[in-house]
Amino acid sequence: MSDLVIRDARPEDAARLVEIYGPYITGTAVSFEYEVPTVEEFEKRIRKISAVYPYLVCEKEGRIVGYVYAGRYSVREAYNWTVTTSIYLDENCRRQGIGTALYAELEKRLKERGIINLLAGIAYAEKEDEYLTHDSVKFHEKEGYKKVAHMEAVGKKFDRWYDLIWMQKRI
Repeated sequence: MSDLVIRDARPEDAARLVEIYGPYITGTAVSFEYEVPTVEEFEKRIRKISAVYPYLVCEKEGRIVGYVYAGRYSVREAYNWTVTTSIYLDENCRRQGIGTALYAELEKRLKERGIINLLAGIAYAEKEDEYLTHDSVKFHEKEGYKKVAHMEAVGKKFDRWYDLIWMQKRI
């Protein structure tokens, strides 16, 4: 998509990223966080993660509409070729190819670093409800991820228990 610009995230992007991420915390079970991080906390997260792994934003018409990053899966050396991935899009910008574009660039950069395994931890409920749909699972399947683990009732949000599934992709 030629109207999309993907670039490295900067600490000064934090306010916009909080705007994007906040609704996932306050209105969904997609994130198991309870409190929306402050802009200062998000700046710290961007600095910490981007010092080691790619942390990317996608701009459309000059406005950030989504972001993606990788994180360390485990401190054990044997896992140095495996990362976790996280992706969040402005809720008004889904199903426009933005997530696919962000993941493509993330995968390219990770592959250049010798990373071969991507893991995505995704909140899940057998039956969709007002806080959680199967959209993230479907998106990751479309991107080539396969379900490799299912942990039942490990996250509680909105007085409901949610599962966590792990999906994996080898690049």
